[in-house]
Amino acid sequence: MSPLVTIARREFRSYWDSPLAYVVICLGFLALGVVFFTNVMDQSFWQVDRATLQSMFEFTPLGLIFLVPVITMRLMAEERRSGTLEMLITLPVKDSDVVMGKYLGALGLVLVLVVATLIYPIAMFKWPWDLGSIDMNPVWSAYLGLILYSAATVSIGLLVSSLTDSQAVAFFLTLAVLLALWILGVGAEHTQGTLSDVLAYASTRSRLEGFVKGLIDTRDIVFFVSITVLCLVFSFRALERRKWA
Repeated sequence: MSPLVTIARREFRSYWDSPLAYVVICLGFLALGVVFFTNVMDQSFWQVDRATLQSMFEFTPLGLIFLVPVITMRLMAEERRSGTLEMLITLPVKDSDVVMGKYLGALGLVLVLVVATLIYPIAMFKWPWDLGSIDMNPVWSAYLGLILYSAATVSIGLLVSSLTDSQAVAFFLTLAVLLALWILGVGAEHTQGTLSDVLAYASTRSRLEGFVKGLIDTRDIVFFVSITVLCLVFSFRALERRKWA
């Protein structure tokens, strides 16, 4: 088994050896259920009164903005604080294996949460209830958007965690970055002209809108993939710099 797979499995399993994974999944489902089925955000499923999950896919990224920092804050920061990172990077494994292994372990937990939300369309429109006929094409495109969004946000969290020794600092910095990228989309809706275009270009919220509506734009895919790759490269450089410091 390659070192990358070993590190990824160790990281993924470590979440389930602690209450973290269970707390994240329970809180995620609780928040999504409250927002989706009640009038808290004034866009509940019952108010829409048609067979669509669009509001669920609009709320899920908001939940990930708060859950992803909880998952990623410990990736590098905890290893650096406890001193185990130095031991890890002196082992006969590549720095890229360490970065990718930790990234895939954290992304695996986030994707478990995302995939688990499939219970909503299955339970509501297939079995045991049949609340109407739903077009599954927007559902699948929305899930593609959520997977790309998850990949990008986890890479941002990994990069921030690799730059600090404090989990608290990593959490709040990641949360601030993810919120800022999301709020840019709100700004784009309230401005016009070039400024609106620039804000929408850099906003994760604006980039996800097409996926939620069933539209897959190659430029949006490239946007999320570019963030993911750049953050992983910078995380690798941060680890490499510490190794030779």
